[in-house]
Amino acid sequence: MRKSILALAAVASLAACASRPEPTPTPTPTPTPGPTQPVGPTPGSVEDFRVSVGDRVFFGYDRFDLSPEARSVLERQAAWLRQYPNVRILVAGNCDERGTREYNLALGARRAAAARDYLVSLGVQASRVETVSYGKERPLDPRANEEAWSVNRNAHTQIVSGAVS
Repeated sequence: MRKSILALAAVASLAACASRPEPTPTPTPTPTPGPTQPVGPTPGSVEDFRVSVGDRVFFGYDRFDLSPEARSVLERQAAWLRQYPNVRILVAGNCDERGTREYNLALGARRAAAARDYLVSLGVQASRVETVSYGKERPLDPRANEEAWSVNRNAHTQIVSGAVS
């Protein structure tokens, strides 16, 4: 009996060692790429103009002449505007809080005109560019210090029509 138990145990041990065939793995489906989302703003949009080109140039105290940095921004604006000929813009001249309301409105108008004239000299049609002066009425930074005043002395180019939505 003992021999039969040992033989049975040996057969059971060998049966346990026998390998089973591996199940065939189910292939995982490869995801198909969907439409890719554009990186950055849509070309020709207001956001594209603001982010890619820059929509603001800055001026020194009591000045309306264009600095080299301002000319560089306006040159990029002109190139962008030539690429999108249906876009119309408004250039708004702004000032800091120092000075009278009347003086700042006049200075803001000269700043807007300086930016417009440079854009036109770079090939942007004058009929596509309007100007307005807000003087000291629309500050970017309401604080009363040199840092705030330097930010508030600007010409802001806004797209009014023709941009891609």
